[in-house]
Amino acid sequence: MEFANLGYSEEQIELLDVAVNFCREKSPIDKVRALMDSETGYDAAVWAEIAALGWTAIAIPEELGGVGLSMAEVVPVAEQMGRRLMASPFAASTIAAQALIAGGRDEQKAHWLPKIAEGMAASMALYEPHGDWDLSHVTASAASDGDQLRLSGTKQFVQWAQAAQLIIASVSLNGKPALVLLAQDDIPAGALRSESIVDETRRSCALTLDGIVVPVSQLLDSDKAAMTLAHIDMTAALLQSAEMCGGAQSVIDYTVDYMKTRTQFGKVIGSYQALKHPIVNAYVEYEKARSHLYSAAHSFADQGEGEIAVRMAKAAADKTYSHAADRAVQFHGGFGFTHDCDAGLHRRASIFAASQHGDAAWHRAKLADLLLG
Repeated sequence: MEFANLGYSEEQIELLDVAVNFCREKSPIDKVRALMDSETGYDAAVWAEIAALGWTAIAIPEELGGVGLSMAEVVPVAEQMGRRLMASPFAASTIAAQALIAGGRDEQKAHWLPKIAEGMAASMALYEPHGDWDLSHVTASAASDGDQLRLSGTKQFVQWAQAAQLIIASVSLNGKPALVLLAQDDIPAGALRSESIVDETRRSCALTLDGIVVPVSQLLDSDKAAMTLAHIDMTAALLQSAEMCGGAQSVIDYTVDYMKTRTQFGKVIGSYQALKHPIVNAYVEYEKARSHLYSAAHSFADQGEGEIAVRMAKAAADKTYSHAADRAVQFHGGFGFTHDCDAGLHRRASIFAASQHGDAAWHRAKLADLLLG
């Protein structure tokens, strides 16, 4: 397999330049902490600014209200959001849009995609209590009843569900996976329950489907369901890799700054080899993970090669972010284990990110099948 081009496109460079400044300005760490304790978990005014910048429309076709670029151009934005722990429904909405693009019917695309492009929040309900990352393993069900579908089952980790005006849920219909659109009005009171997750910078809900009845017309194209789920899987892993690379960069910078100022036994702790070498190693691993990320962004649409690159990126980002955040906690000593240390925020974010869309070991196993099977 040839190595993909790792250079930035002109559009990526422009988006990266804007995203660096915007995310730094709009998501300083004190605001991140304030939003953790807020009801919604994100700033609606900042979300409106994100939509006004056109970021929610980046990978949506122009004829459907979007900018008409690709997932490669979404990556630098997601990376900088991860770097600043920016709380927003951006990734969840982007994945939902990609689900519609890949498997939606024409009328569904025409109705929903312009709304998402304009900044309507959306989400995906994919995971279930069995904990399997294989999106085709679905136990929630849909039963046909004339021109209606009766849903049942439970979905977990529906991120930013309480802000979403549209949720796309995976169900089993006639023994095969299917995807169904749930507008906000389709979800009864009490069906969404807030989940306590390790990453306090995000919001997540469990969704009870029992008793929900929707028209059959809200099914996405059943003939494309398997392909759509595969596309969702890769989209989610790519965006998660971008956020994790951004987070790794941030926590390394945070630790290096501390090592330059903290003194022990009359010396700056950054002068000790026992600390210098591990943080350099963490930075080297970060640079490798970021190279995998932009390789995956470049080859995302390439059949076969794209999946390999994305799985390599997720495995590398998972390991890198986890390791860098763990070193940061330890290098901050007793303070590192307190809630006030920002290293802890990144460590918890890395744990939750590893739990979503497959951890490093799971993606390596998939890579073994792809490369050696």
